[in-house]
Amino acid sequence: MHGEKDTMRILEGPGQTRFVTAMAERGATDLAEVEPAVRRIVRELRRNGDRAVRHYATRWDGLRKGEPLRVSEGEMCEAWKLCDKKLQDAIKRAADNIRRYAEWQAPPKNGWRREIQPGVSVGQLVRPLESVGCYVPGGRYPLPSTVLMTVIPAQAAGVKQIRVASPRPAQATLAAAAFLGVREFYRVGGAQAIAALAYGTESIPRVDKIVGPGNRYVTAAKKLVAFDCAIEFLAGPTEAVIISKDGDAECIASDLVAQAEHDPDALCIFITTSRALAKRVQTEVQERARVNRIAAQSLSRRGAILLVASLEEAVEISNRIAPEHLTLPPALAPAVQHAGAVFLGEFTPQAAGDYVSGPNHVLPTGGIARVRGGLSALDFVRVIACQQVSRKGIRRIGPPGMTLASAEGLQRHAEALRVRYDHA
Repeated sequence: MHGEKDTMRILEGPGQTRFVTAMAERGATDLAEVEPAVRRIVRELRRNGDRAVRHYATRWDGLRKGEPLRVSEGEMCEAWKLCDKKLQDAIKRAADNIRRYAEWQAPPKNGWRREIQPGVSVGQLVRPLESVGCYVPGGRYPLPSTVLMTVIPAQAAGVKQIRVASPRPAQATLAAAAFLGVREFYRVGGAQAIAALAYGTESIPRVDKIVGPGNRYVTAAKKLVAFDCAIEFLAGPTEAVIISKDGDAECIASDLVAQAEHDPDALCIFITTSRALAKRVQTEVQERARVNRIAAQSLSRRGAILLVASLEEAVEISNRIAPEHLTLPPALAPAVQHAGAVFLGEFTPQAAGDYVSGPNHVLPTGGIARVRGGLSALDFVRVIACQQVSRKGIRRIGPPGMTLASAEGLQRHAEALRVRYDHA
């Protein structure tokens, strides 16, 4: 960072109001610039299959001529063997926590059934999706943690066919896949990977749903295929909000800079009632981001420190912004309405959620946290309504059903109820 102009801004008054309003209305990532190119890629993949995949993978993903698109299980196993024991232990520890959390989230596999009134039983059947595609970014940073975060919830839900796609997969990424028992791994990324998973090619079978983070091209491709293949949500650059009135400036700054290093468009906000703490955090952020160009760029462009009158106001602002990550004191947790993931207390770094604490790091951005949380085992199942009515039950629900059907002018619906009523 170079001077005061690169420091996170401290905002109050009208400047703060304008900033918060803009952030609350930010919406999802603007994909208009890349959509025409992505549309061409998707169209070509649908038309030419593997030939198009190979063309783009060779051009952008580093695929060598003649190299198979699919990574062999032997190559994945070899990657695991080549990992040092410390990394193997870290993968095992993270996977154990992620799996336990995902299993706690998963609905009972046998569903449930209850009598809603005498003679009328209702319930739900829970069935896993048949196949999913897990996208793992491989650009600026290899992300073996995303293999864990996308594959494990699918396994916990009972999905049988799990396909992973990642460009230029690093050894650690392949090692994580091997540890989880992944059988299908494709060395392809970007929009071409999303299109291949959505529509299928000669080498890459299509899937029922695609999950996982990615750049604007990946996100635009997920948007374009969403009517033909389910997705979890459209995710953009990472977001972090931290609320504190008397926290440790080093801890706060370290979280802000950690999220900022993901992307030059990352959104990083600190909200406090203390001007002195705001100044200390501003100084710490500047010092820590000095050696990271991406973090420095992000914090100077979209970073801000907001001075507010009370912690209640701080939470209100955060709820308006609906950030991906939110750190705040435990006592304020009941007031949180909109956040992708919540981190309570200063000894809970947001990076813990990125790797090893258990909850998923595939989280909603762009305000999507107003309507849903992060990826979970629930994203990989179908919940199917189930009902059974006895003779006794149809005598109870038949008359009101016939009345409602007649009110809607659907006489054959009323007749279907009346026939059973008369036979009961």
